[in-house]
Amino acid sequence: MISWRFRLIFLCILWIFIILVGRIGYIQILEPDQLIYQGDMRSVRAKTLHFARGIISDRNGEPLAISVPVEAVWADPIAIFKGNALEDLKRWYALADVLKLRREELIKKIEENHDRRFIYIQRQVTPVIANYIRKLNLVGIGLKSESRRYYPTGEVSAHVIGVVGIDGYGLEGIEYSYNKWLTGEVGRRVIRKDHYGRVIENISLEEREEGKPLKLTIDQRLQAIAFRAIKQAVSDFRATSGSAVLLDIKTGEVLAMVNAPSYNPNNRSDLQSFKMRNRVITDSFEPGSTVKPFAMLAALKNGAVNKDTVIDTGSGVMRIGKSYVRDTLKVGKADLTTILKKSSNIGIAMLALNIPLEVLLNIYSSVGFGEVSGLNLSGETAGIFHKNLHRTQFEIATLAFGYGLSITPLQLAHAYATLGNYGKYQPVHIIKSSKLRDSRQVIDGDIAKQVLLMLEEVTHSGGTARKAAVPGYRVAAKTGTSRKAIPGGYGDEYFAYTAGVAPVSEPKVALVVIVNEPQGDHYYGGIVASPVFSEIMQGALQILNIPPDNNKFQHQ
Repeated sequence: MISWRFRLIFLCILWIFIILVGRIGYIQILEPDQLIYQGDMRSVRAKTLHFARGIISDRNGEPLAISVPVEAVWADPIAIFKGNALEDLKRWYALADVLKLRREELIKKIEENHDRRFIYIQRQVTPVIANYIRKLNLVGIGLKSESRRYYPTGEVSAHVIGVVGIDGYGLEGIEYSYNKWLTGEVGRRVIRKDHYGRVIENISLEEREEGKPLKLTIDQRLQAIAFRAIKQAVSDFRATSGSAVLLDIKTGEVLAMVNAPSYNPNNRSDLQSFKMRNRVITDSFEPGSTVKPFAMLAALKNGAVNKDTVIDTGSGVMRIGKSYVRDTLKVGKADLTTILKKSSNIGIAMLALNIPLEVLLNIYSSVGFGEVSGLNLSGETAGIFHKNLHRTQFEIATLAFGYGLSITPLQLAHAYATLGNYGKYQPVHIIKSSKLRDSRQVIDGDIAKQVLLMLEEVTHSGGTARKAAVPGYRVAAKTGTSRKAIPGGYGDEYFAYTAGVAPVSEPKVALVVIVNEPQGDHYYGGIVASPVFSEIMQGALQILNIPPDNNKFQHQ
């Protein structure tokens, strides 16, 4: 052995050893963070913990929206190509078939994303399909737990409940307005995995608040009755749309709110904007003759007339300046009850012209015209109602029979609920709660009762709302028919509506029915909307177990 060679090799090995030890010490002691970071990048995973969205139910606990477990199918294209998994096309075609995808498009999607580690193949597949995919045992294909919103009532309650997007966030209705309440706050779990993907350490767990349930004031039984009646009316009269809203007079609770056409929130291909609009709160209209009772209230409040006052409506035509107010039928001399019963435009205009305009405007404002309801539903409009004291005589006259202002069906129903509550304004709400809401007296109770008795006559023989009557019950109702406003005037299309309360002896519910653009020769509210009103009101009174208050009354 040559001694100097031995010493040289020994010194080289020693220096290499010293350098390695120094490097290890530097990495482990002086700068360990980078090594820890690189290790964590390969083994530590943070998983978001999504809680099931809260259940939405009606006032009786019937589920209106629930979350069901589903899974998302995802792919790791890099792992697929690394394992040459696409060589066995038969199993990939089976995956495409079970997901109802085109085979070529599935392969193309993976090839186009060959440099990515994660792509979705399909979201929200059922557990049965997910189990089948597991058995295919495809390299680079994984499943991820998620949930899908299911709506048992379908199109019946779609406009109230709304719908969520594929990622679980509310898009419309209650789902949107109360998204945070229903969703809660997501949690986070941090774990460490080995190279086989097995969990070897639970590092941390951050729990958050689960989604909370929500109970509505809606009664699904009444909702179904109202929707069926409105849908049939829209079909029978070939109308553009129809709406109905039913309120509890004493509490202000919304018992039913429906529109037709509607949509199926369980079918994403049916989510079209014109179907998804909740017209009860988003669409406003000139209410026509349905506001005549409130003009009557204003006249009685002012003291300009009393229940025995007789008005001479003349020949059925009244000139105001260069314009004319006309009655459909000649009424002649009539008391206040007859003016409402025959829906005399001239009679109600004469009353309005004989009182200060401010009195009429205050009555309209006090019952909620021109105000949003406070339901906290997206898209609600306040309508158009200006407290303009500088109006012509003709404008005042038309304001008394429903032109020159625009309100929503919900506002009209709320106004009638206030009338039925003997002038006590009770805020409307759609979320069930034991919290008492502040009410206020906005109309003298005795005057409100007088007008209710007048409106009851409108549903009797000779009245315009006789088809709104309900056998066995005393019903107070008013019909309306208004032409649709267009730029520069009014068109040839109409709104037909009926609004009222029942039973008159002790009013419990207020209902408004509106049919938009009925076709054919029949477009008056008394013909188009009143029968629908009667059908819905009859079902509501029976389901709510409200006793009849006029057993001898026969349907006209």
